[in-house]
Amino acid sequence: MATIIADKLSKSFPAGASRGWLGFGTAGRKASEHKVVRELSFTIKPGERVAFIGPNGAGKSTTLKMLTGILHPTSGTAEVAGFVPWHQRHALAFKIGIVFGQRSQLWAQLTVRQSLELLAKLYAVDQPSFARRVARLGERFVIAEVLDKRAGQLSLGQRLRCEIAAALLHGPSLLLLDEPTIGLDVTAKAALREHLNALSQEEGTTILLTSHDTGDIERICERVIVIDQGAIILDQPLEQLRTRFLGPRAIVLVTHDAHPTFAHPGVAVIGAEPYRLTLSVDTGVARIEQVIAAALGRLQVRDLVVEDTPLDEVVKEIYRSQADRRQHAPAA
Repeated sequence: MATIIADKLSKSFPAGASRGWLGFGTAGRKASEHKVVRELSFTIKPGERVAFIGPNGAGKSTTLKMLTGILHPTSGTAEVAGFVPWHQRHALAFKIGIVFGQRSQLWAQLTVRQSLELLAKLYAVDQPSFARRVARLGERFVIAEVLDKRAGQLSLGQRLRCEIAAALLHGPSLLLLDEPTIGLDVTAKAALREHLNALSQEEGTTILLTSHDTGDIERICERVIVIDQGAIILDQPLEQLRTRFLGPRAIVLVTHDAHPTFAHPGVAVIGAEPYRLTLSVDTGVARIEQVIAAALGRLQVRDLVVEDTPLDEVVKEIYRSQADRRQHAPAA
């Protein structure tokens, strides 16, 4: 059974502020509507780690609010963890965990442990289960040493790790993350991403992530749904997305050969030094793994590095392609 099923999910809001009773304007005509989300359909399987991305105003937050039951859709339907969110919001709350990077569910004047105890009561977590989960989450997110500190005294990195632990306290099958690493330094981001990956892989937790930080997407997710102007423009595994929107990728070979040479269809040598070759691979012609296998077969390779184009460039290319399509689309 899928963790999330969205079927032609749409949401519109009345356009303009001057609306009369029942949404009618001052002239007695019904106010026009602004469609924020347009017939979104997608399925997310248990244990998947999915990025839900798009520019500001694309409809991401509105979609998440429908999937958590905060908003009712204008049309279409959805199931999350087997529940219809806007009809069964209370029951759904026990199946999902939510983390907003700029909002806290911890009480600043209480210790982290006291906040967790209150949340355990809200979610009807019994004492033995609470003790086990706090111990496990304390180890997983390296927060055991701050459990007895007031939340208001924590660094941002410590607080966010505690926020995720709090969201997981009741054992949800789905974790929704909205800008989870915002404001963190490089080291704290890397640690948090590693913890989330391990959590998903070891416990099968489904993750749906929204972020403007492409590092989050690259390090946590395996699939990307791209939304623009309320509609899905792409839904692909991360690696397929890279292949489709990337130009050449670079491979650096460090060899035992003093003057290495290499030729392969779709591959150009862009750097040649003693004991070192840098190759540019046209992924539309040659697959990376084929080039690596050929290089290993022909050269005495000591070290090999595949240099990925930053995902920022992939996302920019997606939006450029979408803009070009709109520009050249025939007029209605």
